[in-house]
Amino acid sequence: MNTLECNQTKNIRRRDQMSKTITLRLTDENYIKYKKLADRDNRPISNFIETAVKRFIEHNVVVDEFEMGEIRNNVELNKSLKRGFSDMKNKRGKFVE
Repeated sequence: MNTLECNQTKNIRRRDQMSKTITLRLTDENYIKYKKLADRDNRPISNFIETAVKRFIEHNVVVDEFEMGEIRNNVELNKSLKRGFSDMKNKRGKFVE
């Protein structure tokens, strides 16, 4: 890779890594609440919201290594999941809301 190609690749990576701006509509009540919390931490409200969302995802969406180990080692759970997956593929059972 020559110098020009290398610089172009770096520039493309930088553009992909730049932060994105979004519009977020908040009620006055929520804005005041978030603003007070952000001010308490001496940071911008956008950073407060971004951090809160990251924490929510880490604690509620992503499975940590310990929890995944428990899931993988639970023989009965895995048998049940495999049966459920097989039933789904074979269109057995019914969807329950």
